[in-house]
Parts: sequence; C-alpha cells; structure tokens
Amino acid sequence: MSVRDVAIAASVSVGTVSNVLNRPDKVAPATVARVLAAIDELGFVRNDAARQLRAGRSRSIGLVVQDVGNPFFAEIARGAEDRAAEDGMAVLLGNADQQSRRETSYLDLFREQRVNGVLVSPTGEDLAPMERLRDAGIPVVLVDREAPDAEFSWVAVDDVEGGHLAATHLLERGRRRLAFIAGPRSIRQVGDRLEGARRAVAAQAGATLEVVEMAALSVLEGRRAGAQLVARAPRERPDAVFAANDLLAVGALQAFALIGDVRVPEDVALIGYDDIDFAAAAVVPLSSIRQPARLIGSSAVDVLLKNIADPHGSHDRGIRFQPELVVRASTAGGDTITPAAFAAETAS
Repeated sequence: MSVRDVAIAASVSVGTVSNVLNRPDKVAPATVARVLAAIDELGFVRNDAARQLRAGRSRSIGLVVQDVGNPFFAEIARGAEDRAAEDGMAVLLGNADQQSRRETSYLDLFREQRVNGVLVSPTGEDLAPMERLRDAGIPVVLVDREAPDAEFSWVAVDDVEGGHLAATHLLERGRRRLAFIAGPRSIRQVGDRLEGARRAVAAQAGATLEVVEMAALSVLEGRRAGAQLVARAPRERPDAVFAANDLLAVGALQAFALIGDVRVPEDVALIGYDDIDFAAAAVVPLSSIRQPARLIGSSAVDVLLKNIADPHGSHDRGIRFQPELVVRASTAGGDTITPAAFAAETAS
C-alpha cells in the first residue's frame, strides 16, 4: 500500500496524507481521523527510508555501549530511550562487547543509516571512528567517558573520585592489604578507578594495594580472580578487595563462598562499583560505588539534542556527576575505624 492508496480511500490529496503523518496539527481533526481510519483499514506502513532520503536524517539516535550484558549499560540505555522518546525519537542500540572492531562497525552502520546523532561509550583510547562521524556532520556525545582534550561533548562520573571513595572506605574499616580486581587496562574507567584507589592507599601508612588484572569485566572473570585469591595461604590473601565493577565483585563473592572458606566481610571485605540491582540482592549484599546510570543516559541525550539543534552553538562540553558510596553487609563487619581516628592515623 502506498500513500496514494491511502489518499484515494480517504478522499483526500496525497499532500494531506503526508501532513497527517508528519504535521497532523496542520490538518482538521475530522480529516486526520478519516486518514488514520484509511491507514488502519489498508494496513499502510510508511516508507521511512524514502522519508530519510528527502530529509537527510532519520528519527533515530545511535547508542553503542561496551557490554549490553552489564546492567549498568542497560540502565544507561533505558535512560537514553526514555528521554529520546519525549522528542519522538528512537534509540538504536549496538553492543560492542568490549571489542573495538565491533564498536567501529556499529559507528559505520549508524553513519550509513543517517542517524541524527550518536552516543558512545568507547572501548579504548582510539577516538578516530567518532571523529569520522563528527566530520561527516553527525554529532557525537561520549557516555561514561570524559574527554576534556577532545572536541566532543561528554557525560560521565568522576571515576577517580569513585575509586578513592571505595579504597578509603576499606581503609576506614581497618583493612590494610587491599587488592583491586581490574578488567582490561585499555578501558579508561578501569584505569581511573585504580588511580583513585592508589591515591587513597598512598596516603595511608602501612597500606598496600595489589592489582589482579582480568580479561573482562564479567562475573566469570570475577570468579576466576576470586579463585586465585582463595588458593593462597590465608596470611597471603588480601583482607579487602575492590572490584572494578559489580559483576567482578559478584563473581569474587561466589568464589569466596563456594570454592573456599573465605568469609565476607570477616576475612575479606568486598566492594564493587556501579551499584547494579544484583549488588543489593547478592547472598551477602555488596557495598558499591553508585553511578546514576539512567541520569547519565538521559543527560547524554539532552546534550546530543542541543548539538543537533545548534551544531555550532556554545554548549556545555562536559557533564561530570559525582559517585556515591553505598555501604552494605560485604564491608560492614570487622574492626571499624572512625573517620576522626582514620584522619589522625593518616596524618601520622
């Protein structure tokens, strides 16, 4: 069925059908009702590809995330989708699966589809694929990644501060042998969280921090890391673990509970990052560093829409949210050092 068929069935012009589809406020309500009835009766579906060719853009926004299996990125996508829907736009989701090649493939596809703009959480440091989009006239906003030196807008959380919060909390609980379960160092967020943890440990006399680097930010890799720690003699294990995200923390908790006899938090205090729903629902509820995932997604769309409406305008280059410490049972046991005592010990 074509627009012409709808026009004949509704006894109106083709232009009137076009206005009903694109600018219904310009058509009399009775005529809109008649055209919509004809559309329903005929089963008409608009040819959006043809409309895109005429307009030069689609009604879509592209979003590429590092790992759609991570609930944190799923929440970002929900926030972006809800905000985009308010402006009558759809979000096309691409899962890079922590692979730069897949990320680039999605970005190229979105360019071919003439999307209005793209949100992307980069898998690495190479921003050349985003630069190609920008040079083609497609606005790009980086999500969950700061880029103060690049010509991109961005929305992110201060991950250095988040890492500092996590390590400081463990130190305040009296822990001194810390381990950081890291994902790939190529992921900027992992490096930033580690930097923050190192700053906190460096300020505390007698505290140490080892890095257990894993291949991915997943539950399975967290379980492998936990198994490595369980295999050590008790006195050689850390007394606290900071995982780069909650998936790693959940995996480590599984290893502690199922493989060995490590008690959380009595033997090892454990904290994650992101505060996904699984954190609170774990067999030992996990302490975590909370990020406002939905707000990040919706704010990124806000920034993108401003860039679409006024590509050469002076917009905020970056929005930085502050992380929040959420304390649960996985760090609540053991000796507690009051903030005043911790400050005094650190100063000495």
